[in-house]
Amino acid sequence: MELTRCDWVNADPVYIAYHDEEWGKPLVDDLKLFELLMLEGMQAGLSWYTVLKKRESFREAFDGFDPQKIVLYGEDKIAELMNNEGIIRNRLKIKSIITNAEIYLQICREEGSFAGYLWSFVGGAQVVNHWNTRAEVPATTPQSDQMSKALKRKGMKFVGSTICYAFMQASGMVDDHMMDCFCRSNKAQAEG
Repeated sequence: MELTRCDWVNADPVYIAYHDEEWGKPLVDDLKLFELLMLEGMQAGLSWYTVLKKRESFREAFDGFDPQKIVLYGEDKIAELMNNEGIIRNRLKIKSIITNAEIYLQICREEGSFAGYLWSFVGGAQVVNHWNTRAEVPATTPQSDQMSKALKRKGMKFVGSTICYAFMQASGMVDDHMMDCFCRSNKAQAEG
């Protein structure tokens, strides 16, 4: 029997695995959340599929998305990244990751954890939606608007509300799996 998945998933086994094993699963690890938010920023104007195919190259190029290392990047490292064909070579996006690493460290110092800070925008618990079609899913929500404004006030770049909502979906802050998708959380199935 064929499993029913959200209709945005293509036939690539990498994309299927991402949908089935990662997307919408609650993520509370500070560094993994930082990586995911940075990759969502890299997606701006492109497809997530494009970023996903380059994820391993991004991890290698950006030292495993270790903010302690990224904040030390200078012009030589930026030039190296701009020549790396395995990643998206957009100078503004690359520089934003360096800036965002500094803000990440600041948030961790001020708030105790990046995860706790980000999850506060959904009240610390997954928001479970009940969509039947992709057309029903919003591009932004009041929570993603709030997250975006707060991150921008702190100085982060490439964290608009649409990026923040995609991040919230991917990190499991929001469960936006379609009602007929086999990946719906147990809570979602119990509720509706």
